[in-house]
Amino acid sequence: MASKGTDYSSWSSDSLVARVTALEQQLKDMNESLRAKNARVERDFDPSRYSTRLIALKFAYLGQRYNGFEHHTNNRTPLPTIEEELWKAFNKARLIFPTDSLSINTEVNWEGCEYSKCGRTDKGVSAFGQVIGIRVRSNRPLAYSTSNGGTVAESLETASPPLRTETMTLRDEPISSLSLDDLSYNGSLSFHPTNDEIRYPQVLNRLLPLDIRVLAWCPAPPLNFSARFSCKERRYRYFFTQPAFNPTPGVAGVLNPGSHQSSVNARRDGWLDIGAMQTAAKHFEGVHDFRNFCKVDASKQINNFERKIFHSEIREVDPKTEPAAYISGSDFAEFGSGSMNNGRSSNIDTNSKVITPKLYVFVLHGSAFLWHQVRHMIAILFLVGQGLESAEVVDRLLDTKQIPQKPMYEMADDAPLVLWDCIFPREGSDSRKDALEWLYIGDQHSEGEEVTAKGNGKFGLGGVVDDLWKIWRQKRMDEILAGMLLNVAVAQGNRLEMEMLTAKQDSRQARKPSSQKLYHGGNSASLKGRYVPLLERPRMESVETINARYAAKKGFEDPNTVPDTGFRKVKLLPREAETREDGPPFNQSEDDLAKFRSHGFDQ
Repeated sequence: MASKGTDYSSWSSDSLVARVTALEQQLKDMNESLRAKNARVERDFDPSRYSTRLIALKFAYLGQRYNGFEHHTNNRTPLPTIEEELWKAFNKARLIFPTDSLSINTEVNWEGCEYSKCGRTDKGVSAFGQVIGIRVRSNRPLAYSTSNGGTVAESLETASPPLRTETMTLRDEPISSLSLDDLSYNGSLSFHPTNDEIRYPQVLNRLLPLDIRVLAWCPAPPLNFSARFSCKERRYRYFFTQPAFNPTPGVAGVLNPGSHQSSVNARRDGWLDIGAMQTAAKHFEGVHDFRNFCKVDASKQINNFERKIFHSEIREVDPKTEPAAYISGSDFAEFGSGSMNNGRSSNIDTNSKVITPKLYVFVLHGSAFLWHQVRHMIAILFLVGQGLESAEVVDRLLDTKQIPQKPMYEMADDAPLVLWDCIFPREGSDSRKDALEWLYIGDQHSEGEEVTAKGNGKFGLGGVVDDLWKIWRQKRMDEILAGMLLNVAVAQGNRLEMEMLTAKQDSRQARKPSSQKLYHGGNSASLKGRYVPLLERPRMESVETINARYAAKKGFEDPNTVPDTGFRKVKLLPREAETREDGPPFNQSEDDLAKFRSHGFDQ
């Protein structure tokens, strides 16, 4: 028989309140007890129990949500950097053992990880073939050897021959002999370097944001490998549409050709002369001084701006898409004024072939690049494509004896730029083929290995392709809806505005704009007034002037007394505060001195 509940009918209000309070406290204590029981306990992690190995990782990221690749200590940015996301993932997976701390909440510090990076992309720039080198935890069992009467744990790892044999160095300390008969080495030597190893890409991809994906890893980088200095070729791509921006319909959008252009066909604004851009792009190939195609970083004190461009071209990409099909209308045609129809009608000629905006790419392969060099190069190509400059302007700007100071002009937008790949060829080889042996996600680690659809491969739920599909489809839907909305907006209403644009001038005349539209790779063009040719514009200060001013401010030695080695020496300043000419006193830190002692390597 069930017991009767407590009869509260005779209780006073004070007694009822006290009872409710007691029950609430009892429930709270029970919940806290359950949470404590199920709470995840952070276990102590002992790095000495694990072996490590140096690997290389190839990964991709979409850069619009990030403040560039490189993290700078004590530099707060509105957006995270790619390195910050990598740091959190490596630490959470306990794959690295940094020197200072094992906490994932500490400032990014790769000390003790043998970390190196190939490219340092700026804010908004993407990469599809970025490479880093890093020492990570390994599944390989530790080997134990006897030394001075005690047992010492040793970590074995594999490595490929160095890319440059003359750079191979020997360790100063003696290396203990390795006996294959020693039972203590059996577990370590029987370990397969890939089949038995941690699946580094899969582990990291589970912890990284979806727009950062590890694509491959190199199990045995060459001896003395550095992702920065071993890379001998960096490949970039810059994407743009044709037309570059929305054309003005009718005769009002047809421009007078420049003095260097053919007057046979007057081109409508928004459309680029791809042939002229291709001619200009080829002028970049070879070894040239690119000081007029970059932003000078005075902190590097660089005085050698020569770089080698292996390949440069403008190439059409076939997107196979149809949004924004109104561009097919005769009123928006590249040449001529098009036909004018009265009344309410669609602007799209349904009897002609649909011409959607084409996609083009500036493909650039070079040994190394200066700060913002690619974006300056494509900016000049856009001026050539708009008919504002001739293709020969590239040769003029590369002739630094005639033009030693850069004319003032804007560099191109960051969003369409992609670090496409990083190449590590073997020294002395005629081929520029990558010598690193990459193991890509989806490659079978061993013969007969089962490939499942549970995220351990390239395809299937949780696979890298499935992750990237989610991002692509979201942005694809945005593109389709925006393109269809363009079609709807253009087709609505009557053609009165179109007819007024046409009536402003005779259909046989092309116009000379009162304010020039300039395109810099972004989503639209901007009005800049009357266009001033590049070679007639004011010039920036010379590289020597910029470097000398920075050197004097930071306490460098007289540049005239320093050998031409690509970097400057530093005069050690007194420890007391020094007064800047342009600001309050400051103290020169050891970090600053170390930075200025370092070689001024380019980005």
